[in-house]
Parts: sequence; structure tokens; C-alpha cells
Amino acid sequence: MSGDKQFQLAMEYFQQAYEHQMKGELEEAMALYRLSIATHPTAEAHTFLGWTLSFLDRYEEAIAECHRAIAVDPDFGNPYNDIGAYLIEQGQLEEATDWLQRATRAPRYENRCFPHYNLGRIYERKANWPRAMDCYRSALAENARYKLAHTALRRLEARLN
Repeated sequence: MSGDKQFQLAMEYFQQAYEHQMKGELEEAMALYRLSIATHPTAEAHTFLGWTLSFLDRYEEAIAECHRAIAVDPDFGNPYNDIGAYLIEQGQLEEATDWLQRATRAPRYENRCFPHYNLGRIYERKANWPRAMDCYRSALAENARYKLAHTALRRLEARLN
């Protein structure tokens, strides 16, 4: 099979996996993401496999998939953010900060609001309210409709008044 056909087939598996994931059919999603990767590895398939694993609290495996994604495409921002988010869930705030900062600088990333928001979560947990608010504002500068950042910023503003 030619490289283009393999890539196209991998994308079909990826789309099917995503549809299963959105329905909560995680085992099916994981199998299809793995099939996509076996057909033609992409940073997206590794990242989304990691995301699915995180739904099952399998953070170490999720982080490993994100590292694989970065190896395939170091410019893709999603796995950097996801590693940071998984480390937050594990209480490893210092380690998460570096990954999230890297996500904000990734050349290929459409959702820069996420790492800014996640950095805000870290600073909020550390009771560094001004820095957390700055991060939430940065998230809103990237996506003015990001409700979680709006809510977090309002919560902190109310706390400080």
C-alpha cells in the first residue's frame, strides 16, 4: 500500500476512534487509535490515545503516548498541554509548569487557551492569585469564549474583593 493510502486509512481509523471516544466507548476508541498508529503513526493519534487513557486514570500510559506524539511531531502543541494536565492530576505541579509553558510556544497548536488555563490552575492551587488571574486572562485573550477561564477569573476576582 502506498504511503498516501496508508495515511488516508490511518485517518479513517482515527476518525472512527474519535467518534467512539466521544460516545464513551473507550475500549473501541483505544483499539482504533492503536490501529491508526500501526497503519501510519501521527502525533494526533498518539495524543488522542493518551487522552482516552487519561479517562481511565492511566496517566503514566497517557504521558508515554504524549511523548511518542512529540517524537513524531515536536511542533504539535496538544501533547505538551496534555502532559501538563496529567501531571496536575497527579499533583506534580512543578513538573507540569514546564510542559504547559512549552505548549504555549508550540508552533502548531490551535487551542493555546488550554495551557494558559492550566497554568492558572497551578498558580491558583499555589495561592498565587495575581499570576493565576494573568493566566486566565491570557486564556481568554486566546479564546474569549472559553467558559472555564471566565469562571475561574470571576471566582478569583470575587475572592479578592
